[in-house]
Amino acid sequence: MTESNTDILDLLARMEPISLDQMSSIKLMNRIDTKFVTSRRLLLELLRRVQDKYYVQEINGDRISPYRTTYFDTDRYTQYMQHHNRHANRTKVRVRTYLSSGDLTFLEVKKKNNHLRTKKKRIQVDSLETALQTEGASELVMKRTGLRFEDMHPIVQNHFDRVTLVNYGKTERLTIDFNVRFHNYETGNDYDTENIVIIELKRDGNIFSPITNILRDLHIHQTGFSKCCIGMATTDPGLKQNNFKEKLRMLRKINKDETYQIRDTSEGIEDNT
Repeated sequence: MTESNTDILDLLARMEPISLDQMSSIKLMNRIDTKFVTSRRLLLELLRRVQDKYYVQEINGDRISPYRTTYFDTDRYTQYMQHHNRHANRTKVRVRTYLSSGDLTFLEVKKKNNHLRTKKKRIQVDSLETALQTEGASELVMKRTGLRFEDMHPIVQNHFDRVTLVNYGKTERLTIDFNVRFHNYETGNDYDTENIVIIELKRDGNIFSPITNILRDLHIHQTGFSKCCIGMATTDPGLKQNNFKEKLRMLRKINKDETYQIRDTSEGIEDNT
């Protein structure tokens, strides 16, 4: 966690905490995910507006949690190309380490279907290095993807900080990722997303969400965003990436212009939630 998180921590300190045990009833393993991409500056305004509507997850006294994720793919970049070519049904295989929870690590397979449902299955592993040797790992990957885990290898890794919010009704989770950095195992290239903030609303079905009006008033619009694919595209210029060019331009625009998608708070925008 970096010193630059101070501004975010100041706002989170005003919110009521929720523990991991209290969140056990809202795992949302079969869910609809809606993503939004915005600037860090606009994130601060968002956090000001959710003070009386959301809990903030707290782990061991920390309200910002560091994550490390390594994505696997085949030599032919099968899963990357599924996403690039806009297949409705696509999968991701990753090993994620929860750095604030004693380096707790899981092999996770995410599968998105043509009904916009995302299902995630995972098993605990000792470490990234031992994931392939873990009992049940090969079976999980084959069953969920149709690919052999033995034919896959680490492609790109990211590190990021995450804030998790839970609405007072405990019907949804809102994850907010920032300080996202990528490293490509094959090219050796690194990429820092700088001021990019990735917000993901996770809920079972299209139930009412108290965040939607706030996002709309702040002009934070829904957009698809895959950390895996963007990480690969930004660190490997040799990959096919025509269908990601718009997203890459958006990232550059956010980082170039501090006022991207930001409405001057002096205009006195009302919160209509």
